[in-house]
Amino acid sequence: MAKIKTLRSASDKSISHRAAMLSSIAKHEIIIRNYLFAEDTVNTIRALENLGVNIEIRNSDIIVNPVGKYSFKEPQDILDMGNSGTGIRLLSGLLSGFEFLSILKGDDSLKSRPMMRIIEPLSKMGAKIMYRQGGYAPLVIYGKSNLNGIRYESKIASAQVKSAILFAGLYSDGDVCVKEPIKSRNHTENMFRYLGIDIEENNTEVCLGKNREIYGDCEINVPADISSSAFFVILSILSDDVEIVLKDVCLNETRSGILHILSQCGANYEIDNKRVENNELVGDLIVKHTKELKPFVIDKDILPSLIDEIPILSILGIFCDGVSIIKDASELRKKESDRIKAICSNLSAVGVKTEEFEDGFKIYGKPNHTIRKTKINTYNDHRIAMSFTVLSAAKGVDLALSENQSIKTSYPGFFDHLNYIIS
Repeated sequence: MAKIKTLRSASDKSISHRAAMLSSIAKHEIIIRNYLFAEDTVNTIRALENLGVNIEIRNSDIIVNPVGKYSFKEPQDILDMGNSGTGIRLLSGLLSGFEFLSILKGDDSLKSRPMMRIIEPLSKMGAKIMYRQGGYAPLVIYGKSNLNGIRYESKIASAQVKSAILFAGLYSDGDVCVKEPIKSRNHTENMFRYLGIDIEENNTEVCLGKNREIYGDCEINVPADISSSAFFVILSILSDDVEIVLKDVCLNETRSGILHILSQCGANYEIDNKRVENNELVGDLIVKHTKELKPFVIDKDILPSLIDEIPILSILGIFCDGVSIIKDASELRKKESDRIKAICSNLSAVGVKTEEFEDGFKIYGKPNHTIRKTKINTYNDHRIAMSFTVLSAAKGVDLALSENQSIKTSYPGFFDHLNYIIS
């Protein structure tokens, strides 16, 4: 009989970033419950403190005593956003509304990630932004107190691009709209609405309304991250001796594409205790071992809702009965690593046949795949590291990671939770 383990995985990284930043420009105190204390989100707290925001940490919560919408102070130091693309891009949006100098930097991985996608629209809104050749961080920003309005049509579906523009739009009296080819995750829109900011959504276009002030005097509860929960979802599906109940998982439809893939595969899971908190759909995932798995296809229509889960879904693909396909996913090459290369090279190393192409790859799965003991190159990417750790745990094969420190950027308690599940 399978063991039943109950777990609340790491809190949502995307929501934690947004909650901290927006709380810092409110009129009154906001308490953020279950904040994620990972390297990425702690760097966001430090950056806000360098901008003059008073933030108190109390157990798993933070209390933000805001300085008001227009009261950020010019930072005395460079703002180090570490590994966080969300952190640097969204904060750039806010800082575009302040007439002082800010410099934002990151680690080697962040310095290789494209920033022109936010530099272009923020510059059109009136911010002066300097950057490394090719459009890379560090970014030097000198903002404008009343930014221009903008109607921006993004070439890619990116919540970070959309949110950077909407954050900057809080410092504009003009019309501010963003249109995407496919709707990206909408945590910003949900949080704006929860905090009283007027926002209108029409298919793939989002526009700010008249009220762009945050009153505050409220609480934000951060749910568990579906991207972090996904590692234990796949562990349970592949392990025949454990059933997992994952509590308080964010089930936002723009983030929960993994559930559609699990259904496509015939995986054994169900959802319980659905409810809405802070305009976000939340529930408990109950996941059991699944013996027979069908292959899956991921394309542009579903990609924005599960792009962070592709590394761990690739582990699932190993044990599907047939060829799983990931396509239209060239954006994976611009993540913390070139994830297409990282996934394919490591799958090949463990003995799985793959076929790599420019915007994706194929996985030739077998229900009874035998995994080779080998060394895994994580490319300093937290999701690659956690995905192959799950493969090692699920199949009892010693896979030596090149490093595991990158995991701290998003899930510092990962190994504690893993040990609890498999014990």
